[in-house]
Amino acid sequence: MTSLALGIPGIRRDPARLPPTVGRPDEAGLLDTFGRTARDLRISITEKCSLRCTYCMPEEGLPAIARDDLLTAIEIARLVEIAVRDLGVHDVRFTGGEPLMRADLAEIIRRSSAVAGLPGGGRASISMTTNAIGLDHRIHELVEAGLTRINISLDTVDRDHFARLTRRDRLPSVFAGIQAAKDAGLTPLKINAVLMRDTLAGAADLLRWSLANGVRLRFIEQMPLDADEAWARDNMVDAAELLDVLGARFTLSQPHREDPSAPAEEWTVDGGPATVGIIASVTRSFCEACDRTRVTAEGTVRSCLFGDDETDLRALLRNGSDDATIAQWWRAAQWGKQAGHGMDRADFVRPQRSMGAIGG
Repeated sequence: MTSLALGIPGIRRDPARLPPTVGRPDEAGLLDTFGRTARDLRISITEKCSLRCTYCMPEEGLPAIARDDLLTAIEIARLVEIAVRDLGVHDVRFTGGEPLMRADLAEIIRRSSAVAGLPGGGRASISMTTNAIGLDHRIHELVEAGLTRINISLDTVDRDHFARLTRRDRLPSVFAGIQAAKDAGLTPLKINAVLMRDTLAGAADLLRWSLANGVRLRFIEQMPLDADEAWARDNMVDAAELLDVLGARFTLSQPHREDPSAPAEEWTVDGGPATVGIIASVTRSFCEACDRTRVTAEGTVRSCLFGDDETDLRALLRNGSDDATIAQWWRAAQWGKQAGHGMDRADFVRPQRSMGAIGG
């Protein structure tokens, strides 16, 4: 395991020099040179997590980010306002690490929700991806603050397997959080499961549980973003193999996407109306339709999960720059977004940061 994989910041652009924008049209949105427009913002708010999933974090966790280096609730809300008002963002999702590790999470959501009005009317959604541990104790304050949607990470419903995979025996806490989210009306509730060789045998059980509990399950092909750098393409489980395994117990039909930019291909289960989603990030890349922009917990724009160039917005937030300047830098950062992750190329190089350090 290398020190870079643990989450040391990537290649930061010179904060005194605007990223190149040659050929960029004079448009307000977050365009890139391949004709895509980002409307989905992911903001990591912490590197800390209550689990140690083998595909995400090392057993000892990620190196701590100094408190002064993290964006504050006020700074996060300011970026949300700029993104929604000036850059055309429609969806805002808070990630980590684990967002519930931030004591001021409700304040972050409240301030962000207050500025999430879309130009011309309507509101941007305010959502969160979480492992749900402790969610049952905080769900009401989060909903009151303006949380509108939630995704919960869960790879297995077998308690022993969960403990081995996450290095923590916390499955009952996850179930409590899921029930609390349902009781609070955060539906449709989506469950994200990373597809691994170790979890393939339990995939059908997880789908059966999801159907019984009225949640929408999405399997995600594992990408080379694990801190331990154990990922190997020749050992990964792809969408085709998963479909074979699920097909032994369920009838899957009518594959479709609810939105052209949606990463998940939805399959109708046993004639419907329930569906199961498969996000084939590696083998059926959807990079050409990617509509995401990302901000790390330290306040850098990362236009692609696999692009190590990062543009520092935190410095602009703290040096007196106005909103127009921050928007200009953000547009410039997005203009340079790479075509795709490139995992099909012989010269592919995995990113320096792990998923836990970038933000899911």
